[in-house]
Parts: sequence; structure tokens; C-alpha cells
Amino acid sequence: MSSKYNTWYHPYKTDTKYKKRAAYFSMEFGIHQALKIYSGGLGYLAGSHMISAMELKQNMIGIGMLWKYGYYDQGRNTDQTLQTSFIEKHYNFLEDSGIEVEVKIHDNPSVKVRAYVLKPEVFGSVPIYLLTTDVPGNDHLSKTITDHLYDNNTLTRISQNIVLGIGGAKVVQELGGADVYHLNEGHALPAFYYLRNIGITKNQMFFTTHTPEKAGNMERNGHLLNSCGFFGKTLTDEELQKEVVNDDMLNYTVAALRMAKRTNAVSKLHAVVANNMWNSFKGTSKIIPITNSQNQHFWQDSILAKAWKGLNAKAFKKRKLELKSQLFDVVLDQTGKLFDPNILTIVWARRFAQYKRADLLLYDLERFEKLVSSVNYPVQIIWAGKPYPTDYYSIDMFNHLVKYTKFKPNMAVLIGYEMELSRKLKKGSDVWLNTPRITREASGTSGMTAAMNGSINLTINDGWIPEFAVNGVNSFVLPEADYRSPAWEQDKFDSDNLYNTLEKRVLPTFYEDPKKWQEMVFKGIDGVVPAFTSRRMADEYYNVLYK
Repeated sequence: MSSKYNTWYHPYKTDTKYKKRAAYFSMEFGIHQALKIYSGGLGYLAGSHMISAMELKQNMIGIGMLWKYGYYDQGRNTDQTLQTSFIEKHYNFLEDSGIEVEVKIHDNPSVKVRAYVLKPEVFGSVPIYLLTTDVPGNDHLSKTITDHLYDNNTLTRISQNIVLGIGGAKVVQELGGADVYHLNEGHALPAFYYLRNIGITKNQMFFTTHTPEKAGNMERNGHLLNSCGFFGKTLTDEELQKEVVNDDMLNYTVAALRMAKRTNAVSKLHAVVANNMWNSFKGTSKIIPITNSQNQHFWQDSILAKAWKGLNAKAFKKRKLELKSQLFDVVLDQTGKLFDPNILTIVWARRFAQYKRADLLLYDLERFEKLVSSVNYPVQIIWAGKPYPTDYYSIDMFNHLVKYTKFKPNMAVLIGYEMELSRKLKKGSDVWLNTPRITREASGTSGMTAAMNGSINLTINDGWIPEFAVNGVNSFVLPEADYRSPAWEQDKFDSDNLYNTLEKRVLPTFYEDPKKWQEMVFKGIDGVVPAFTSRRMADEYYNVLYK
């Protein structure tokens, strides 16, 4: 039986405001806990975007990858330290679209790429086409290209770029083509080269840059990319020299900025940082801000939302205690520790990366231990997050926290940090702790969904925070360190201010002025909804980026 989805199709009448056909390419999509094709923030953002695009009846589709083993499954070794497992996944709710295209990778001229579709009725998103090379007719090496999200092997990663970019663009052509080709980060960059080769102009190409981290802006040797088929054809040395920036290196971000009609950064502050980073390269598109956001319907607890709308503090508190109890069931199950819903609970949960500083609270151990053993102002702390499986610094940090907290009754480190646990943490926390080194966080969307659920942001003033936070009114914002100072100096400055803020403002407010705390909670939700919901963001992509 042939699929309706072998052509451009939506099961709804698209809104005329959003009639342009838009194809959105992303390496990961966080749509649902069960569809494990995401690693973290980039995927959550793309997933919220696809759900809101459906809610707004936009004429959009997603193009992604069907990862056979996902990112990784986070488990524990015998001593509770981090274990990474790669377990094969199967999804019988995906439909074979019937579309199969071929791409040239290295010396193989015909690697088969098959497109499966996640239909809108399954998880409430626009149609998302997920590409796999694990199909009959491919040799073993080709079949393994779509095994692992963010594979550590250079040639595999380049092959993944080609499958998502050129394979994805060919799938869109099979569907009848699009008016807009939008790359979420540079992973699908080969799409722009392929489209240019077939005569599609930059007026149809758009790009979102996500990271001010150098490591997040991929650079590869241009000759290597050329030999792999990255450009959709073999470039002459002269053609290649136009693409590379320095020492024959192709910077994915610079290349995308040059080929896109318009580019967006993911917060107002990030737009300033990104323009400064890239404006010395000739021919790059201007970078405008469209601040990242999250889907309210997916992330916000409906009972909390109702209590907030009615300004019903009593109902809100009652529900918050229930949600804390649900989270603490997970803590009990994983760590054997009984947490108390009446005690202030701080959560640090996001990708474990060095610059995000999961261990900032432990900078001055003497002061920290005094803080967490207070009788008057008791506190509970939960950490959760996935380091990259080969980021040994971050894995060491995770394991250090596991060992440090093992016998501490009011501290826990959780595993299995995926969408479902993320939701529980946001709904069950009182304080959402955000501690990146300043200027390093492009957006940081987890604080948005935490605020939607009445968790107050205790945060560095970076990413989206300057657009939202009113210190002492809807959040607690730490004074700004000098980002040019040495890292240890910034860590000392920020940790001192973190302890001061907890001791003098956060804990006293929670325990001694619950009315003021509840006001801050409601003002936090007021500040996030609707300004930081992905309906606003999805609308801006059409009306600001694609215009």
C-alpha cells in the first residue's frame, strides 16, 4: 500500500499565513520520550518547533535521521558511576514513505537512503521524514552510517552530514520541492551545496546558528570533504579555495552563513556575540535574533497552568507538592534516598559540559557543606544530565558528583536524563540552577520550561536570561563576572555570589516569606508565557526569517 506521504502532504488545511513550503533539517528531534533520536537542547528545540508548527497549521516538514542506537542509554556501573550503553531501537509507529534516494559517499556512488515518516497524528507534530541507510542493498559500512547520533568517527560524521544534507534535499525534491530550506545548525550543510548545484538560489536557503562554542562550529579539511562527496560533486582546486577559510579548512558555520539568505541566532545576546564572531568573514548573511522557545502544551503541567491563570496560590502549592513527590519517587528508586516535598529543592539538569559547570556549587566545599547542613533552611539538590560519551572531562565530573553525593541524604545524581525525566525535574523543582561561564550559553531553554512549572531560575545572566529575568521579581540573577578574566577567577567570583544569593536571598525567601516566593513563581510564568513559547518562535520563523 503506497503512503500518502510519498508526496508533500499534511492531514490539515495549512493556514494561508504560513503557506510557503518549508523543509527544516535537523540532526536531532526531541518529539517524545519514546522516539530516542535526540541528545538534548538542540533536539528539544527542534521538537517543540515541529509541534508548534502543527498547532499553527504551518506548511512545514521536518527532515531528520533515524538513529538505530539513538544517542546512548545512560546507565550505571556497579559503583553507580556512568555507564554508556548502545541498544538497538525499533519504532513500529513510523511509516515507510516509499521514498528511497541514492547519495555518493567516498567511492560508493550509490548509498541508499530510505525515508520513514513520523505522521502528525502520532505525536502531534508536522510530518517528519527520518532517514536511514540501514536498508537492503547497502554494504555493511553504509548500513552503519545512521547507527549513532554524533558518532565519534570523523568519516562517519561526514557521511552523516551527506545523508542528512544531500539525502534529505533529494527526499524533499521527491516530495515536490520546497520554497524554504532551513538548516537547524550546520550538520546538514551539504544540502545547500546540492541545492546550489541544481539551480536553487540563496533566496530559498535559511540557517540557524546555535552555539558560540568554537567546538560546536565544525571545521573539516576541505580536500577530505571533497573526496567524501560533501559538495554533491567534485570541486576543482579553484572552486574549493572559494569555500575554505584558513589552512584549507571548511568552517560549516561560515559556509552556511555565506550561502543563506538570512540567518538567525537563538537569543538577542547570542545575535550580538555571533555577529562579532563571524562578521570578519566576507559574504556572510546578517544574523538576526529569534530567541529559542519551548512548546507550552508539551512541557507545562496543566493543573499548575490552571492555578496560575486563576492566581490560585493554594491550588498551585498543592499541585507543586504532588509533582515534587512524583520526582522524589524517581530519586528514591535510583538512589534509595527519601526526599521531603516540603524542603526547598534545587535542580541542576542539562548536558554535562565543562563550561556549564555542574560542580560550581562544590567550589568551596566548606561553605557548601555548611549551606546544605543548615537546620533552619534545609535544602535538597538533584543533578542530572548526559555528557557526550567521549567527553571524559565531563564524565569525570559526573562521576565525581556521584561519589561525593553517594552517602549524602539530601543530594542525588540521577541517570536516564531524557525527555520524561526532564519534565519531572522541571515540574518537581523549586529552583532551577543555571551556571554557565558567561557569554558561552547561546540560549539555554531548560530555564523556560522550568519557569512554566513554577521553578524559579537561579542563574548567570547569559543566553535568553537578559530578555526575561527581573532580578528578585521573577528570578535570582547572579552578578556578572568579567568573561575576559581567567576561568578560575570567574569560577571563584560566580561561586561566591552563588553561595551569597542562596544564603541571603533564596533560602530566606522560601522559608520566611512564602507569599513573596509565590509572587515570584507567578511572575516567572507571566514572563515566560507567551514570550518564550514556541508558537511565538514558529510564527517568527515564517514572518521574520523566511519573509
